[in-house]
Order: sequence, then structure tokens, then C-alpha cells
Amino acid sequence: MEHANNVSVNRKKKNGSNWIIHAFPIPAVVVYTLFFVYPIFAAFAYSLFDWKGMTMGKFNYFNNFVKLFTQEPFNGMFWNALKHNVYYFVVEMIVQNGIAFLLAYIIFKKVKGAQWFKVAYFIPRLLSIIVVGFMWKLILNPNTGIVNVILKKLGLDSLAHAWLGDPNTALTSVVLVNCWFAIGFFMLIFLAGLQSVSTEVLEAAKLDGATGFRLIRSVVLPMMFQPIVIVIVMTFIQAFEAFELVFAMQGSMGEPYYSTDLMAVFFYRTAFGSGAGDSGELGVGSALAVVMFAIIATISAVFMSYVNKKNAE
Repeated sequence: MEHANNVSVNRKKKNGSNWIIHAFPIPAVVVYTLFFVYPIFAAFAYSLFDWKGMTMGKFNYFNNFVKLFTQEPFNGMFWNALKHNVYYFVVEMIVQNGIAFLLAYIIFKKVKGAQWFKVAYFIPRLLSIIVVGFMWKLILNPNTGIVNVILKKLGLDSLAHAWLGDPNTALTSVVLVNCWFAIGFFMLIFLAGLQSVSTEVLEAAKLDGATGFRLIRSVVLPMMFQPIVIVIVMTFIQAFEAFELVFAMQGSMGEPYYSTDLMAVFFYRTAFGSGAGDSGELGVGSALAVVMFAIIATISAVFMSYVNKKNAE
């Protein structure tokens, strides 16, 4: 009887201490709510009001959204920025992720010095994106930048170019800099996916005559479905949230002539002003933030839904 009572008391004490376990996530939930959930709802709320500078005016329903899509210069700049974001994503998918997969596959094949290469490729990711932006701005300088200096030393003066000053090359230059910065991170994701591929399956495929590109296309890529989708989603989010690199290299106006303007840069300029004397349109900027969130959330949800469907099958 006494033993049963002791067991009951110990059980009550154990159950009473369980609340401590549930309290551990509270700090993370508070931070997430404060810095992620609240700004989303705040942006939507702000988009429904008129603003005079930073002073909230009267409730105007969805007039800021109408203004964003129908009134110049907002509507023209929005579609221009959206087009640039799509281009940003496409180039990243082809160049960044293509090279990242190639590097991951080379390391996966355990070439000599693979571990050193893994570290070397990832080092740029450890740098601040602002530092990367200013560094490459110096490298691409039309007069003193090392790229044009090397081209001239090699006798290729005709290829020397004002890479960031020409509307035809500025955005591509910025995207390629971002690819250089992010390749190492996505290489590790691909490498983790490759390491999860069954070696028995690979050996069986080789015995059946699958080698080289055929082995990658027919065996490796299908077995890496989840890592590939994760890379696509992360690349999409990164491309449509891109701000710091463009801001560091080209400023808040998306120079030259808005050729590097992205939606996040357009949002910053619209909401807080360009620094040229205008005070900004916080209501329209908040409407743009809501639209950006809707685009990113919708596309990401579609991708993840597709992944869940394929997993179920």
C-alpha cells in the first residue's frame, strides 16, 4: 500500500513538472511572432489606410492596392520589378543551382581534395552580403576593377565593359554575383541529397549500362526529388526577397534607369522614400509588401503541396 502511494506521489510530481517542457518553445514563439507574424498583419493593416509621411490617416479600404496596380508610376515600376525578380530566379536556377549540383557531384565522387573544395566553395557564404556587394562593385569598376584590367592585359579591350553602368548587363552582373555568393550553400544541399542515394541502386544501374549523364538523369535526379524541390523553393524565396545585394551595388533606385529594380527595392523606395527629398508612400508600400508575401506564400505552398502529393504516391 505504501509502495503504491509512493508511486502515485512520484507520478504526480512527474506530471507536475511536464509544464516546464512545454515552456521551452515560448521564447522562440515570442520572437517568431514579434518579427514574422506581427509584421505581416501590420503591413496588411497599414495598407488599408492613407498615410502622410509616417502619420496614419483615414481608412481607405483597398485604394492603396488600386493605386499600386493602376496609377503611374507605381504600376509601371511594379511590373518592371516583377519581371526582374522572375529573371533573377531563372538565372539563379540555371547558373547557381546548375553549378552547385555539378560541384556537389564532383565532391560526391570523392575526387582528391574533396573536403578542401567543399570548404573553399562554401567560404563566400560566410561573408556579409553587404560586404560582398561592395567588394564586387570594386571588382566590376569600369576603370580600376580587376575584371576590366585583366581583359585589357590580355588584349581583349573590346570586352571591357561598364558592367554595372549598362542597363543591358547590370542586372545579370548582380545576379551572377549572388550566384557566386550562394553556390556553396546549395552545393551542400545537393551533396546531402546525393549521399542519401542508395549505393546499391547506383551499382545496379552501372551494371545495366547507365553511366555518365545517363546515370545522373535516369537514376540520381529522380532519387533526389525532395532536395531538388527544396532547392527550387529556397531559390524562389531568395530571388523574390532579394534586396541587400542590389541595394549595396546599385542603390535604392535600381540604377541604371531602374534596370536592376526588384520588388523589395521598389518597396523600400516606395515606403520610406528614395533619399531624393520624397517622403514615400507607406500605404502603397505596405500594399506592395502584402502582394510580395502573397506571391511568395502561394508559389511556395503550391510547390510543397506537390511534394506532399508525390510523397503520398
